[in-house]
Amino acid sequence: MNFHIVSIFPHYFESPLSSGLMGKAVDSGLVNLDHVDVRQFAGGVHKSVDDRPFGGGPGMLLKLDPMVKALSSIGSPGRMLMLSPRGRPLTQARARELSQESDVTLICGRYEGIDERILDLFPIELVSVGDFVLNGGEAGAVCLMESVARLLPGFMGHDDSGDEESFSAGLLEYPHYTRPDDWDGLSVPEVLRSGDHGRIEAWRRERSLETTLAERPDLLPTASLSVEDVDFLRTLSRNRLGRNLYIALCHYPVVNRHGEKVAVSVTNLDLHDMARVARSYGLGGFYATTPIQDQKALAGQLLDHWREGAGTRANPDRAEALSLVKVFDDIEAAVLDIEAQTGQCPRLAATSARLDRRKKAEDALTYAEVRTWLANSPVLLIFGTGHGLAEEVLSKAEGLLRPLRYLDDYNHLSVRSAVAIIVDRLIADEY
Repeated sequence: MNFHIVSIFPHYFESPLSSGLMGKAVDSGLVNLDHVDVRQFAGGVHKSVDDRPFGGGPGMLLKLDPMVKALSSIGSPGRMLMLSPRGRPLTQARARELSQESDVTLICGRYEGIDERILDLFPIELVSVGDFVLNGGEAGAVCLMESVARLLPGFMGHDDSGDEESFSAGLLEYPHYTRPDDWDGLSVPEVLRSGDHGRIEAWRRERSLETTLAERPDLLPTASLSVEDVDFLRTLSRNRLGRNLYIALCHYPVVNRHGEKVAVSVTNLDLHDMARVARSYGLGGFYATTPIQDQKALAGQLLDHWREGAGTRANPDRAEALSLVKVFDDIEAAVLDIEAQTGQCPRLAATSARLDRRKKAEDALTYAEVRTWLANSPVLLIFGTGHGLAEEVLSKAEGLLRPLRYLDDYNHLSVRSAVAIIVDRLIADEY
């Protein structure tokens, strides 16, 4: 496999690409390194490769002309990749895809980057090795080359080694041990010394699942999981972000389509569906707020039927969900109840189907921001009925959560649908 490395610092690669297995692969001819020094294509006495950007601003840019000449000098460039934080992430799947190529060209930027027109002139794919910024693309290029080269047949001693590593099956790898079997009281697990290959394989799979759930649960949605895997994962303790999240459905004060302050009736469907969302996602609780006595009485009758009456015998699952529902006069009462349960005053976030266009309004809260709140304190997420929450409720919240479909011109979901989607997006897990 040929790597064409385009850089203004070709000497950067001397040590990492001549060490260990990569060095052996280069020596054997399995991997060929073609260093393309951009400075050799720069004009003038000083071989200058950078210049100031149009429009001003800090830093320098790599100039277009020497970059074009450097890339054009490569006879068979193959796939052309530029290391950039703007790029698609480098994953094990992408490394495996690239390992099927005979030629890969890696373009390493420096300073503030490269003149953007390079992307108009060549079929360049942007690739990122992580959500952080480096001094240049060279370090990322080393990561990419090693991740790709080690998947080539003959690179490693055992060609199946790559199939058992982290990310290859969508999971993190299981832990490894070697001699001595006891070191100062720390022993190798008995199963690994048993000689029972069936038990060893099962142990390794369980440890892989356990490690992934503990360290990188975000990998689970794309991992291939058997029914047995899921059953095992269910037995493990896990961090449940939803326990700090409380939801409230405000029936007063809300506004109608004319912007007038009104009260809206409590509905059976709202209570049932939002309670089931709260139970399914392990939320701290669900509040329905209304100061109107007959509405509170109606809600009480519905809840009593399912929690204590005939409903609980007919459908205990529904009763379990509705046990999370409390009916209070207002949001303040819900806040006091959460504080009594948790010992902390909850942070309040409001929701709306519309962007907040009030004068001097703060930018909308993102889901990531509210998720950081949940990691440290209880959060009360307030939903409105009618045509949205009244100003006096909005003013109590620290911010307004960004609407679900904020880039589209139609955003008219039922509150029950919105609650389900927002909670799912906010908790951001399937575990």
